[in-house]
Amino acid sequence: MNVAKSNTGLILTGLLISLFVAALDQTVVSTAMGTIVADLGGIDKYVWVSSAYFIAELAGMPIYGKLSDMFGRKRFFVFGVFIFLLGSVLCGLVHNMVELSIYRAIQGIGGGVVEPIVFTIAYSIIPDEKRGRIGGLFGSAFGLASILGPLLGSYLTEMLGWRWIFYLNLIPGLISLGLVVFFYRETHTRSNQKIDWLGTFTLVGSLVCLSFALEMGGSEYEWTSPVIVTLFFMFVLLFCTFLYAEKKVPEPIISFRMFKNRLLSTCLLLAFIYGAAYIVVIVYMPLFVQGVMGRPAINSGFILIPLLLSSILTSMTGSTLIRKIGYRVTMLISGCVYACGIFLLIRMTEDTTPLLSALYMIVIGIGVGFSFSVLSIGTNRSVDGAERGAANSILTFLRAFGMTVGITVFGIIQKNLLTNQISKLLSDNEDAKGHLQNLNPEALLTPGGRSQIPDDLLRSMSGAFAYSLTHMFMWLFVPAALILVFALRMNKEKQVANSRPYGQTD
Repeated sequence: MNVAKSNTGLILTGLLISLFVAALDQTVVSTAMGTIVADLGGIDKYVWVSSAYFIAELAGMPIYGKLSDMFGRKRFFVFGVFIFLLGSVLCGLVHNMVELSIYRAIQGIGGGVVEPIVFTIAYSIIPDEKRGRIGGLFGSAFGLASILGPLLGSYLTEMLGWRWIFYLNLIPGLISLGLVVFFYRETHTRSNQKIDWLGTFTLVGSLVCLSFALEMGGSEYEWTSPVIVTLFFMFVLLFCTFLYAEKKVPEPIISFRMFKNRLLSTCLLLAFIYGAAYIVVIVYMPLFVQGVMGRPAINSGFILIPLLLSSILTSMTGSTLIRKIGYRVTMLISGCVYACGIFLLIRMTEDTTPLLSALYMIVIGIGVGFSFSVLSIGTNRSVDGAERGAANSILTFLRAFGMTVGITVFGIIQKNLLTNQISKLLSDNEDAKGHLQNLNPEALLTPGGRSQIPDDLLRSMSGAFAYSLTHMFMWLFVPAALILVFALRMNKEKQVANSRPYGQTD
């Protein structure tokens, strides 16, 4: 499709705004939840406000791209933004936690439509030489949202009230909708393909079961409880049914023929691994700053800024590197730099200076940054125009799902390590046993909580917390090694520059 150069910037601005708002809503509610529960009650349903958004967003993500390939990307983008804004308004009008959870799910459906289609449209209207920079900018929206979300949520709750967290989505949402509707011209012929309903329902159902299991396992229910075991069983049953059904239909919702392309299959696997590798640092590095270094929460958010900036800048060089040295070497460099960053993280102590911590974050950001643009470029160049939406949806889904698995698995590791360290403290310090048994480790995360702990016990608790985090970081060498292994499977060839957008070659 031909897009006037004067309109390209406006379209990309609209796409970027919508992506950032959708990503922001994953984190902006976290700091407002205390106020929301105090106002609405229903503390027992606390976890579902975030889980409902995430599960609804993730479950449908793999199929939206395919549907947009069939019926038009612009109309699905409009649909996604509309559903997201509708959910935002409804969230601001709720009277109880059940309503809030339901309307957050509606928001999540809209976010799940928007995120993959944004990348598909963006890569269809920009030439090769700009894709690295644009990919880095768009990929950074998730990192920026993870930093600004909690801060913005706290500010809005205090100044305007928690309902404005949702109402304020309307302004940027309508702006993004207007920019794309008025300036993006899509020439699309309606597809004669039929929707694979069996594949759609079994895939969505299996992902819903798996998402529920990962969200509730270890928190609301034990991993071996009947509820979690049943959810995992239903996931396996529905997913196997999906795989069987896709082999039988002439027009599957996900064409497994795509996965025969080595570059595409490797990019998708790496997206999952990088999702886990990236989110663990984002989630647990602020905890180290608060719980071990004893710094306030705002400092813990700022520690991620070097990570975000370095990843953006690195991502912008991705397309240049793959033209000069190829996909394989670029991703091998990425994996090696990431591994070096992990080596630095595991050496951190309570005496590590903020400057040194920032430098460590820069190394991690450089290592992860390449994946933002290189994997997107590799995915889009591996498929033709008719399958590009489906491929981007799968890429976005696997990156998000990798984040979920990473948080779950590494959360279990850190929790077990901390529990073992606390047990050792109990056995080695009889005098402090009573205090330790009644002490919540979360007290380490606030200055007020730390001030209530005796100095010698505070040092022991901080040491145990530091041990659990640094030894958990050691397990990040596993995804680092997998990155190197799968990078070796990538194509040796270099990307050939093409001054035309993908869409013009469809």
